[in-house]
Amino acid sequence: MTFPPLGYPLAAAVSPRLHLIDSVESTNAKLLRDVQDDPAGHPHLAALVTTDQTAGRGRLDRTWVTPPGSALAVSVVLLVEAVADADRGWIPLVAGAAMAKAVGAQLDDVSLKWPNDVLVGGGPTATNPAAKKICGILAEVVPGHPHAVVVGAGVNTAMTADQLPVATATSFAVLGREADADRLLADYLTALRDLVAELAVGGGEAVRGDVEAVCGTIGSAVTVSLPDGTTRAGTAVRLDPAGRLVIAREGVESVVSAGDIVHAR
Repeated sequence: MTFPPLGYPLAAAVSPRLHLIDSVESTNAKLLRDVQDDPAGHPHLAALVTTDQTAGRGRLDRTWVTPPGSALAVSVVLLVEAVADADRGWIPLVAGAAMAKAVGAQLDDVSLKWPNDVLVGGGPTATNPAAKKICGILAEVVPGHPHAVVVGAGVNTAMTADQLPVATATSFAVLGREADADRLLADYLTALRDLVAELAVGGGEAVRGDVEAVCGTIGSAVTVSLPDGTTRAGTAVRLDPAGRLVIAREGVESVVSAGDIVHAR
């Protein structure tokens, strides 16, 4: 998978600055530096895109490396001064919801695993009962610019089964589909723009319905591995006003703000 001769015109119509780069270690790391060096040149929804990310990063400092041309990596600048501090925890979730909608426009049975992994499969009509990850997302505040956030996403597009990093991953190619990368980017940027605007105007309550509508974690039996090494099990029942996951077990509710989620089959 390489860039088409005309680039991505649909995505360019949404983003005020769409920078296509042949190869980069990390789209997030580069865009964070670029915004620091030239904040005026990177307005809201400015984006950096590559199909060859050699040292990508995920949540909890995990690495994300894919063979050249097998995945689409995109990082986007969000200027969130209008978003209240108390509502900024929703930003990674709305990014996940935006990407779930974009992927869902091209694939069936797409959902969000809290907080922002995009999964395919596992739904009631799925031939494969196990949902698999097709995209991960990482949000980072730009150092020295507290109202600027860079959101990075990596979508497995042309990756073959042999190239998948883990058995719980999938790709457009493995699912027998060819990704329309321009449409994917345009749909993602459009949904991200709209959801961040809703968050700025109405706070978390304005976007909670959008996120919960695509979040397959809600209603599922889950086990959460917490940052301190402990685990918590129960049924995910809803998101709280800050976007945290509410888990119920034997009538007792608890709130999870960070952790790795495993959906029980």
